[in-house]
Amino acid sequence: MLHLEEVGSTNDWLRENASQFGDGQWVRADRQTSGRGRVGRQWQMPQGNLAASCLIRPQPGEGWAAELGFVAALALHDVVAGFVETSRLQLKWPNDLLLDEAKLSGILLEREADVIILGIGVNLAVAPVLPDRRTIALAEVGIEISAPGFANLLAEAFGRRREMWRKHSFHPIRSDWLERAHPFGTRLLVTSGEGKIAGSFAGLDTDGALLLDGDDGKAHRIHAGDVWQPGPATGAEPVGGKEKG
Repeated sequence: MLHLEEVGSTNDWLRENASQFGDGQWVRADRQTSGRGRVGRQWQMPQGNLAASCLIRPQPGEGWAAELGFVAALALHDVVAGFVETSRLQLKWPNDLLLDEAKLSGILLEREADVIILGIGVNLAVAPVLPDRRTIALAEVGIEISAPGFANLLAEAFGRRREMWRKHSFHPIRSDWLERAHPFGTRLLVTSGEGKIAGSFAGLDTDGALLLDGDDGKAHRIHAGDVWQPGPATGAEPVGGKEKG
């Protein structure tokens, strides 16, 4: 794994230097000055947290690029489950990992021609304060692990999950993700291109789309959006979003 002291964004750095590397190259940075998340959000990276990216050149047998987000989310779950009870962890569509119902990590997939850049940020030492969601860091629950140590574990776990995906397609990835996700029937509010849709979690489609039994009586298939958990006071409280720098 390549180590950089400071970059604007590990995703950007790896994309700009993609021609120098083959499939599976990881890069980790101590500091990011221009980390970003989904839909242009800023990704904060306090000292001691993880910012890492992996260059992926799709291989024979691998499915749709969007499925890689679920592969990566499972790898993250595998690593963190080695430190805390799995009952405290939950995957949130499309690929966030929550600890004690607070956002622990973010994932960002970006494509450039035939190259996919997978970016992952994890709150190891400090949880950034965000205005619209609860966050948490591993250090807050007594787990002390360095960014290099976590990055190595993550790279190994991702390699195993990617091999599983390559050999057996998306089906076992989907099944494992559902076992670790919010329970069926969980009340959700989704903000997507269709606007805001409230309903109950009905699973994950075979292509990774979120299935929602809408309060409008319709069955919705959602490919992109922010997921919120309805709250009694405000009508909706965020449970995290898909983002990483």
